[in-house]
Amino acid sequence: MSEIDKEISKFRNLNKKLKILTKILLILLPLAGIFFIMDTPSYLGWTFLREQYYGIVLTIVLPLSFLLVPPTSKSRKDYLPWYDLVLSIAGALVGLYLVIFYPKILSRLGTISLDRIFICTIAILLILEGIRRMTGWVLPILGLFFIFYARFSWLAPGVFKGPGIPWERLVNSLFLDPNAILGIPMEVTAVIVVAYILFGNMLFGVGGGEFLTNFAMAAFGRFRGGPAKMAVVASCLFGTISGSAVSNVVATGVVTIPLMKRTGYKPHIAGAIEAVASTGGQIMPPIMGAAAFIIAEYTGIPYAKVAIAAFIPALLYYICLFFQVDLEAGKTGLKGLPKDQLPSLKGIINQSYLFIIPLGALVYALFILFLSPGKAALFGVASIIVVSFLREKTRLSFGWLVSSLENTGKGLLELTLVVATAGLIIGVINFSGIGFVFPLLMGRLAGENIIVLLLIISVANIIMGMGMPTVAVYILLAVLMAPILTQLGLSVIASHLFILYYGILSMITPPVCFAAYAGASLAGADSMRTGYAAMRLGILAYIVPFLFIFSPALLLMGSILNIIVSFFTAVAGCFMLGCGLVGYLFSPLGVMMRLLMGISGILLLIPLQSKFLVTTILINILGALIGSFLIFFEWKKQKNFKNSF
Repeated sequence: MSEIDKEISKFRNLNKKLKILTKILLILLPLAGIFFIMDTPSYLGWTFLREQYYGIVLTIVLPLSFLLVPPTSKSRKDYLPWYDLVLSIAGALVGLYLVIFYPKILSRLGTISLDRIFICTIAILLILEGIRRMTGWVLPILGLFFIFYARFSWLAPGVFKGPGIPWERLVNSLFLDPNAILGIPMEVTAVIVVAYILFGNMLFGVGGGEFLTNFAMAAFGRFRGGPAKMAVVASCLFGTISGSAVSNVVATGVVTIPLMKRTGYKPHIAGAIEAVASTGGQIMPPIMGAAAFIIAEYTGIPYAKVAIAAFIPALLYYICLFFQVDLEAGKTGLKGLPKDQLPSLKGIINQSYLFIIPLGALVYALFILFLSPGKAALFGVASIIVVSFLREKTRLSFGWLVSSLENTGKGLLELTLVVATAGLIIGVINFSGIGFVFPLLMGRLAGENIIVLLLIISVANIIMGMGMPTVAVYILLAVLMAPILTQLGLSVIASHLFILYYGILSMITPPVCFAAYAGASLAGADSMRTGYAAMRLGILAYIVPFLFIFSPALLLMGSILNIIVSFFTAVAGCFMLGCGLVGYLFSPLGVMMRLLMGISGILLLIPLQSKFLVTTILINILGALIGSFLIFFEWKKQKNFKNSF
């Protein structure tokens, strides 16, 4: 069964009464988020703690995870066993425990009673079982490993040896302390991400997704490799409102992959192009996925600044992919689509307000009004409602609103359990002291060599990303690794974006690459073959994080001149390196020419360094001269070849 089929068939087919119940719960989840984001309790004069709101979230999410998702993929989908009903009720009760009793608990957090130990233990087990059903075994096993380490750390070797934490204090802290399950990851999901998922769902409801696909098709479909370029552009634009690689693949791939296959792309190549293009959506501002909001909360840097800093790296990602796609199309002689098969660009531009007004409202609220990310997203939602009345076809209806809320609830289910499990792991790291030990150990291993340390982090990101969602990978490595990078002199934002970037690249890195699997499913291709093709097509993207680590100008830090020079040398370097890797410019390249192109690209990619400014400038100039000569030589050769006929 394909990855997409598995995702679709994950939920049970419940009877009518249970369907109504789950639908109501799914709708209540985003409504509770709106209620809290808008500070409604304070307007009503209620004293309502954040942790009580997280309790409401768990009261909804935990029962839904057992009502909707069976224990295994082989379990019956049309039957709800008694034990899942019991687990659902237990999940609701532990959530309500937070809602009702948290103010009293907070005043006596250090006082541990037998009933509290029991409830906290049950809550942790329910979260681990819920995430197992949603994502598989990796996250729950990792969570259990950290729990057992915290409890029995006196048995650990060397620097990892610790005193161990008594069970009653451990489970009490993990479930009730604001630095564990109820910590920053849960806050970001429940207070910010919920609003952005709703924004995306409602924008698609008024035709925003259709506009993006049609615009990309009309603008780029007629050029060589047109459908592939269309996939890149559509996924890039789609990424501004969707923070999920697999969702991006499914939404745009249903259109782009068949078109690519029809114009001559092999199925695995078509699936790979869509996978790489869609993966970049998680780093494309203004909406970069849950991990970017967590960066803002962890670092204390406003989300608007995180999004601004991430813009050029995201742009470089797509520019590199665009180069690869164009050169591959030229090498294989793939043409664009006939004009009569493309939508009218003029007609599409007339509908652009469906996308531009809501996105503009969101950007205005974030960057001009400086609203909190959650309120900015709701500002965007309000603009969508207004825009919907401009066309009879997209006019707001009760059914459309209910559908958007329900889909938002579904989008939050897995993410909430992921961040709860990640919070559990963070709690262990904080309470056990391993958070202090690990950076020292990694510092010794890397010998304070920043390149070695970055390579270790990038490999760890990709390995962990094979079985964990991007958010969980980022959270874990940000807690363990980011402090080491900042201690070595790197900026906070560069360190965190590096970790996020490589966590995202795991989506296209075999052997476990979920975005490539989704692309393969739509293309009817072999999953592993698609995965390796995605990695090859996205090879330049693996370089981008190292570029902005050593060239802060690419994060919009420094003088305007430095930023402009750094950006254009990076683009030129990626282009030359792409020519060398693909083996094509105006015509196929020989081995020596490919090697020289690669050398030119590497020289251009050497970042400007203040300590060696003159040297690095000269290296860039040398790369530019070599590249210019090679391009002129190839152009002249191609021109002479054409004139000889």
